[in-house]
Amino acid sequence: MLQLQFLGAAQEVTGSCFLLRVGDKTVLVECGLIQGSFEDEARNRNPFAFDAAALDAVVLTHSHLDHSGRLPLLAKAGYSGPIYTQHASADLCRILLKDSGYLNEKEVEWENRKRQRKRKPLLEPLYTLKEAEAVLDQFVPLDYGVEMEILPGVRIRLNDAGHILGSSIVELWASHKGVTRKLVFSGDLGHRGAPILKDPTLIEEADLVLMESTYGDRAHRPWDQTWAELEQVLLNARHDKGIVMIPAFAVGRTQELLYAFNLNYDKWQLDRWSIFLDSPMAIEATEAYARHRNLYDRETRALQKQNGNPFMLPNLHLSRTAEDSMAINRIRSGAIVIAGSGMCTGGRIKHHFKHNIWRQNCHVLIVGFQARGTLGRKLVDGAKEISLWGETVSVAARVHTIGGFSAHADCHGLLDWYGGFEGRPPIALVHGEPDPMNALAQQVRELGATKVFIPESGQTLDLVHMKPL
Repeated sequence: MLQLQFLGAAQEVTGSCFLLRVGDKTVLVECGLIQGSFEDEARNRNPFAFDAAALDAVVLTHSHLDHSGRLPLLAKAGYSGPIYTQHASADLCRILLKDSGYLNEKEVEWENRKRQRKRKPLLEPLYTLKEAEAVLDQFVPLDYGVEMEILPGVRIRLNDAGHILGSSIVELWASHKGVTRKLVFSGDLGHRGAPILKDPTLIEEADLVLMESTYGDRAHRPWDQTWAELEQVLLNARHDKGIVMIPAFAVGRTQELLYAFNLNYDKWQLDRWSIFLDSPMAIEATEAYARHRNLYDRETRALQKQNGNPFMLPNLHLSRTAEDSMAINRIRSGAIVIAGSGMCTGGRIKHHFKHNIWRQNCHVLIVGFQARGTLGRKLVDGAKEISLWGETVSVAARVHTIGGFSAHADCHGLLDWYGGFEGRPPIALVHGEPDPMNALAQQVRELGATKVFIPESGQTLDLVHMKPL
């Protein structure tokens, strides 16, 4: 038996999960959280579609929660085996999964206080901090480029995906009864030319490619235009003598911003600002990025050799405690504040909004994707008022959306990566919404793909005959 079942990220962006059956062995690739609406996220509590205790191995492409976030649930359901991932990915999972468990507990604690007053049944966290910490002992860190047999008949090799620190493209060879099939899981492919990390590794051979399609129907703005726009916003904000508030994702986006500030410190006149990194998780993630210098691209290695830590600045203040964060709100001019959360749905950025977004001389800098229904999306769409903890606050600050910062490959990057395979092997498009998937499917067909699959959730592919069951 050689079969692959698509159990997540099938015609949707989150919840990556793929089950490989090789004879009597089973391997799970990814175990991600489903993210989005309340109804979508409620699906995380559904039982797994397989016996977790019977799994033989788990392989993880990278640490983002839509790929790793259900691992504590997998352990709760009985899985006690190894979780293979790259060294830096394991390092970041230690940060992200623990934070996820802590937030689960706090959110349920807050909700249960309301339920007690209404005499409603109390809720249990999806998983706790302790449960998140427990699964970390199952991680087996690997280096890029090293082929390894993880089970009889199953070998893997990790390659740099260039998406975030430690992100991997997984080559997997599955053999049973004289038949071998090579599968290549793209994970999330990085945006070519992005700072800090190398571009995604090109792979030449595969019997089946599983490729993400998040931006399968659009192209990103060129990097030089992105940097020029960011410079202009900072110069204008300096002239207005207010503060700049930047909601940023703790892993990836924050480090790119700090790198850009380091590289352009004199040109952008950043010595005239006080810069605050106001997120304990982002601080931890930045420290992890600093530890894994061997993964930097050539330009970042050169900057590191010249300036030392590429994420540190002479005027950078690390705000670890709530008291540190509150002290920033006493500043009325000359501060750049990078704070979570990236979509403004929680975290310290909302407190900075409360103190400053109603001020005309302040600026909000949006540098990441803002999902529908989030506070960040409302600001991008031009909201004149927002609600913060039940209070209506006027939006007088100038809101800037800086395109081009995506950590995902765009349609051109995806096609170029797939174009590196010899013979245009069969491809299954995952990790995207239907419209981008369909647009990308048409383009890979034009490149000469022999078979293009857009699997539905739960669908199984026969890898011997390369056809759906």
